[in-house]
Amino acid sequence: MAKSRFPFSPSAFSLSVLQPFFPPVLTVLLYYKYVRIADPDRFAEDQRTLCQKLGLRGRILIGTEGINGTVAGSVEATRAYQNALNAYPEFSDVVFKISHAEQNPFPRVDIKVRPEIVTLGAGSHLDPNSGGAPHLPPAEFKRMIEEEDVVLFDVRNRYESDVGRFKGAIAPEIENFRELPQVLPQYENLKDKTVLMYCTGGIRCEKASALFREAGFKRVFQLEGGIVTYGEQVGAAHWEGDCFVFDERMMVPVGDSASHPPYGRCAHTGVPTRNVINCLHDPCHRILLVAEQAIAQNPDLRLCPACIRAGLTSATADYKGSPARAGK
Repeated sequence: MAKSRFPFSPSAFSLSVLQPFFPPVLTVLLYYKYVRIADPDRFAEDQRTLCQKLGLRGRILIGTEGINGTVAGSVEATRAYQNALNAYPEFSDVVFKISHAEQNPFPRVDIKVRPEIVTLGAGSHLDPNSGGAPHLPPAEFKRMIEEEDVVLFDVRNRYESDVGRFKGAIAPEIENFRELPQVLPQYENLKDKTVLMYCTGGIRCEKASALFREAGFKRVFQLEGGIVTYGEQVGAAHWEGDCFVFDERMMVPVGDSASHPPYGRCAHTGVPTRNVINCLHDPCHRILLVAEQAIAQNPDLRLCPACIRAGLTSATADYKGSPARAGK
């Protein structure tokens, strides 16, 4: 059986449960800030030099609108990185969300300059700092769920909400965040509702809430610090499943979710699973949940349902080492 290109590591996932007995080996920092950067290229080079010096790996996106990063390394190295970034006046108030892993979830450090630090494609006029919705601390977010008439709205991608979501949340069937403006008209009926918006760490809500407010949604709020902070401060109240992350861990617990059965369901069999893979067919590359038992019984189930309906098999799909590619 071919190894998933995005393997889920049970040992990394269960680490939070074992932390009282086995101290974490590596620290993972998740952070962002929307702030004007005059020379993104130079700042990116400074960040690259800093990360290489500290031995950090991760992914950092930099643009004129700010920084969006996840880096991982030793406790000492990540602490030094936080101090170095906070030393810039414009980044002195950056909030770092901290998690842990037994092994580094990134193969290298990858720092890129992009027009947007999270791609929505709704236009440069959309300013999260001036147009974004008010932030709700996790405790207040939880209180509003329990005491007020609210609509929970997940602005993440389809495969992220498949892994876990707030109970009863609306989760658009989008594969990329940039598809959100196209599906927004489907939710016109929510314009007079109280909308509680959430994402992984908060960065997508900053832009999505500005988009919603520009479109005429009157009462929109965003979860401060995202799902990650909610899990740390409130636990798994009103939450189902785990939280998808964009590194080799693939998901992290929310509160005590690691001790509960998976929320996610196998795309082929419907059985509960935490096994996340990419569709075997490289031109597709769709992210989906597939039970390991299903793959063991039928290797063709490494393909997504759409590719199987199209007649592809593990013998005819195009992937590294495949018979189909070897014949080209």
